Amino acid sequence: MEILLGFFVLLACLFLGIRHGGIGLAAISGIGLLIYTFLFHYNPGQPPISVMLTILAVVTCAGFLQTSGGLTVMLKYAEKFLRNNPKHITLWAPITTWLLTVLCGTGHVVYTMFPIIYDISIKQNIRPERPMAVSSVASQMGVSASPVSVAVVSIVGFMAAAGYHYSLLQILAVSIPATFIGVVCAALISYRRGKDLSEDPQFQAMLKDPEQKEYIFGENESLQGKKLPSAYYRAAAIFLLGIVIIAVLGNFPDLMPHFADAKGKVKALSMTTVIQIIMLTVSAVILFLCRVKAKEVGNSQVFRAGIVALVSVYGVAWMADTYFGAHIAELKTFLGSAVQMYPWAYALILFFTSKLVNSQGAAVAIIMPMALSVGMDPVMVLAFIPACYGYFFLPTYPSDLACIGFDRSGTTHIGKFILNHSFMLPGLTGVICACMAGFVIAHILY
Repeated sequence: MEILLGFFVLLACLFLGIRHGGIGLAAISGIGLLIYTFLFHYNPGQPPISVMLTILAVVTCAGFLQTSGGLTVMLKYAEKFLRNNPKHITLWAPITTWLLTVLCGTGHVVYTMFPIIYDISIKQNIRPERPMAVSSVASQMGVSASPVSVAVVSIVGFMAAAGYHYSLLQILAVSIPATFIGVVCAALISYRRGKDLSEDPQFQAMLKDPEQKEYIFGENESLQGKKLPSAYYRAAAIFLLGIVIIAVLGNFPDLMPHFADAKGKVKALSMTTVIQIIMLTVSAVILFLCRVKAKEVGNSQVFRAGIVALVSVYGVAWMADTYFGAHIAELKTFLGSAVQMYPWAYALILFFTSKLVNSQGAAVAIIMPMALSVGMDPVMVLAFIPACYGYFFLPTYPSDLACIGFDRSGTTHIGKFILNHSFMLPGLTGVICACMAGFVIAHILY
């Protein structure tokens, strides 16, 4: 009975917390901790300090990238590529937004791409919903394939804490091709969705109004033709070099310093510590070589969004660890056999938890440690990494709402029945195909 009451407390805090955003979720998790500790007498669990410090280092570096103009350089080249390949914008746009997220670690970079994707599609007489909705989905799918995202950094940390020493490159060897396959499948299924603009009565009715027509076909701001300072290019090159260094060190642990642990066994420096050191160093190099004002980093959109994710992971992971730690014996008996017999159940739980907390990092922090502690095969955990993206299920995430706002044709929309929105088909297609691909890839490699 107590285990059910504790679970209801966990759900209640999550449901109440998501109404107040990421920081609100962390704060309300404190109420759950208070109830668990003082009423249920659970021994408080441990917040994932190592994971949080790694997230903080990565978020700091991403903030320096945006403030220095390095992110603008990446966006400029992305726009140039799309404008040179306009006829297949429905395929190339989501691949581009996915790649930008993989490089930068956050799906928020997609906001700048939406007006570009809209402008290209409407001028090619392509229904804007087709490339725009799948591009929004693809930008979030890239989170679980980025070496500098909160979700992947968390996975590295939780795997290491559970005693499974998969390198960063081993994790990305599954998540990068799996999510890429998912994005391509979602793009292909979007090619013919919805009516062509010439056959859409609502769109044609809008064109009869001269003001509406001018609004729909109006010009968008472009980065093409703009000369960017050389410091912007240096910042982008420094950041990308940092990612390469992390990938190399993650795949070749012999290159890293080795130290004796408490038992006297000599081991390579942990990957989470390596990521922290490299990311902070990259931030410092950008600071010195690209004339960045450090005080402006804290005001950047990427930094603010990352800090919200960090605080969210802190509260929700600590609360979840307290609950699962108090009932680990019962959970091993019940969930251990369940996830081994029905491993897809783990993917479903991860998917809907992501929707519940609107964060891939927070979903990983809640579900992955629990799954590993009850004996789930770590290969299966790796296989279903793409399932941590489920918040498209209800069109309430900022990037989806922004996508709807940037589509001046009105084709990207929330349906009459809420669930029949523009992001459902590409979202489900992308995640399901990515999980299937991840399952095959993980079992081939490991």
